[in-house]
Amino acid sequence: MQDEDLFDIDELKSLPKKSIKPMAWVAGVLAICLAVWGIFSRDRDARELHVWTEAQAIPSVKVLHPYRSDKTASLILPGNIQAYYQAPIFARVNGYLKFWYHDIGDRVKAGDVLAVIDTPDLDQQYEQAKSKVLKAKADQVLAQITADRWQKLVVTDAVSKQERDQKVANLEVQKAEVKGAEADLGNVQAFEDFKKLRAPFDGVVTARKTDIGALIDAGKGEELFTVSQINPLRLYVPVPQFYVPMVKLGIEATLEVPEYPNSVFNGTVIQISKNISQKTGTMLAELILDNSEQRLSPGDYAKVKFSLSGKEDNSLRVPSSALILRTDGIRVAVVNKDDRIQLKKINVGRDFGRDVEVLAGVTTSDNVVDSPPDYIFEGEKVTVMPAKAAPGK
Repeated sequence: MQDEDLFDIDELKSLPKKSIKPMAWVAGVLAICLAVWGIFSRDRDARELHVWTEAQAIPSVKVLHPYRSDKTASLILPGNIQAYYQAPIFARVNGYLKFWYHDIGDRVKAGDVLAVIDTPDLDQQYEQAKSKVLKAKADQVLAQITADRWQKLVVTDAVSKQERDQKVANLEVQKAEVKGAEADLGNVQAFEDFKKLRAPFDGVVTARKTDIGALIDAGKGEELFTVSQINPLRLYVPVPQFYVPMVKLGIEATLEVPEYPNSVFNGTVIQISKNISQKTGTMLAELILDNSEQRLSPGDYAKVKFSLSGKEDNSLRVPSSALILRTDGIRVAVVNKDDRIQLKKINVGRDFGRDVEVLAGVTTSDNVVDSPPDYIFEGEKVTVMPAKAAPGK
């Protein structure tokens, strides 16, 4: 084997030098071409990788067009149910609670006694006031007898007219004393009547915040009872300013409450505040509800629906998922002709759950991004995916 290798080398060395130089030149050119091809290949791959990386960095978004509803116009708003009348019952006299007769849920009539307060101090003042009246009346009787007697004596000149006038004047003073004592007695008598806490109207006891033996400090404690009239009921609905002209006196409304999901109740608008709140931009409407079955309760939250008969709801809508909540307001991301993001501020009207009403800010031709990422920003390049049908269609 070694002999063959030596032979080949020797044979190669024996070749003419002119035949070796072309082969070396060809090998060099081939090496240079391979190097150039490698450089250009790596540069091409780098450019393709850069383009691919940039393409991957551009987010893909789904867009849709705002649409108009073809349903009958309606307005759905939150409402709060309240008692038609509600009265907190406070104590007017100091003492201790002696008895209470009605607990929460009890039905009461106007004038029914809810509780009795034991007032030993007031009782003593009452007895003292009665004694003063009796004394004043006795003094008045004596003054009357004296005045009559001196009136007779002045005829015989037994007493002077001056003395007679003094006795008559004293009689008038005693009459005034009687009236004053009777007024004081009446005042104490009024407080005696306050020992009994009474229902101011027909209704239901909705709160009892005291018990037997509790110290009653008039004017400083919280209410002892609350009585509410629950049939009919009042319903208060804050109406956004844009919809105030649509909610008029006498308009009918239906409402639902969470505890009766399959039931619908009816109400009628009886009052409108005629004042737009600067804090909420709403006007308060008051409805009256029939609660003869007493299924509704004061304090209930209600979803109120106003059917605006004869009108079609042509309001512009976008899905709730398209909204972007920012500190400076609500916005949507719109893709312009250059496939770049434009953040448009919108005015939102009614909330229909899956979608919301847009009063201003976009048109039906805008490409609104559905479910935009939180990090989306103005002018960002995006890739638009095929538009999907509007959710309300």
